Amino acid sequence: MLSRGVPRIVDADQRRRELAEAVWRVIRRDGVPGASVRTVAREAGTSMGALRHWFATQDELLHFAMTLVMERARARAEAVAASGGPLVPRLLRVLEETLPLDDERRAETEVWLALTARALVDPRLAELRDRSAAELHGFCTQVVQVLVAEGAARAELDVGLEGERLYAVLDGLAVHAVTRPSALPPDRAREVLAAHLAALRDTP
Repeated sequence: MLSRGVPRIVDADQRRRELAEAVWRVIRRDGVPGASVRTVAREAGTSMGALRHWFATQDELLHFAMTLVMERARARAEAVAASGGPLVPRLLRVLEETLPLDDERRAETEVWLALTARALVDPRLAELRDRSAAELHGFCTQVVQVLVAEGAARAELDVGLEGERLYAVLDGLAVHAVTRPSALPPDRAREVLAAHLAALRDTP
């Protein structure tokens, strides 16, 4: 047992993630303008001074909160991609990791959309938004390339065009699932995505 005189070792990465999650909760409840250093410190159960040890300004808090959304989605997608199994079902599961199909992913998507709106006037958030968009667009194009190469999509497809369409489908499903959850529940979103991939295989 540690003695009272020995300070507790703080996992810096874990603490920053905890603080970013506090930002998420504030944004979902009060919106981005409400995510001040003071409010986030209160939400995280810490002092402003302690919070400023990790993030000096609100801009730094928001930047890291947006970065964490990207990192979590990427980590989940990579884990599914590496899990093995039949190609098309596995690719579907990877793509689904970008959609708000459970509480965790819904929270991430709500925060992402709020910070995307903020990115219109925040160059640092705009850079993150654009980098994430480029990554997802590139991945969608790779998915179509793999499907064509493995005979799971028509050989004559315009891969660039279909990559753009798949990206638009994912983006639209994410927005609709958050803004109109009763009209687009998770099972329906999965069904729409699966139908889109199936259409890449079927002859028109």
